[in-house]
Amino acid sequence: MATSEDAAPAAGDTTGTGTPARRGGRVRLKRTALMAVPAAVAGAALMALTAQGVLAAQFAISGMPFTVTADSLDGVGFEQFGSLDHMIENSPNSGDTGGQVLVAVSAIKEASLTRLCQSVELGGINLLIKAGDAGTPVTATDLTTDSDLLTGDAEFRNIEIGGDASTFTKAGVRGLPGVFGQQADTVRIRNLRQHNYATTAGAFKLPNLRLSFSSEGC
Repeated sequence: MATSEDAAPAAGDTTGTGTPARRGGRVRLKRTALMAVPAAVAGAALMALTAQGVLAAQFAISGMPFTVTADSLDGVGFEQFGSLDHMIENSPNSGDTGGQVLVAVSAIKEASLTRLCQSVELGGINLLIKAGDAGTPVTATDLTTDSDLLTGDAEFRNIEIGGDASTFTKAGVRGLPGVFGQQADTVRIRNLRQHNYATTAGAFKLPNLRLSFSSEGC
């Protein structure tokens, strides 16, 4: 789970005039990065957060990203804010990331997706999952996703941009205090495409589910 620490200035010595001498405090890069993440335009949500609603994945991510696409996403209760996902120590997929990935967490209370596709590249071949393309959409509750890229044509109702993620109520989850975020009553995205690192769901129904290997991804 992502954590952060506030700046902790060292105790200053006093000068002859009784004025404390200024000494540089330190600010953790993690905290700075979280506060700098802008809310992305929106996201399909496929990952349940903790019961307390504190940040993203509860599990160590593999570090292998996967692609999710959908013709359309309709959601009720939307939130989005920045976070950090973590890999296991000495993960072979950590590269130059130090085992941490900066992500935008998107959460939706209730969602439906048509023509869902998910793919992950496994050394030259793709593991492919498709569902919701035979007249019945994929449905999910208490969903979130951790993404570093999201595209699509988005529409929101009653959106609030720039709120403190620790105060959010629309999807029942919360970020850390001081983290920039946005929330809305509803979200609609057409031609959704995401580059994700983590996904879970409280309830997830996938009509007409097919799993296969393919030379091409989503």
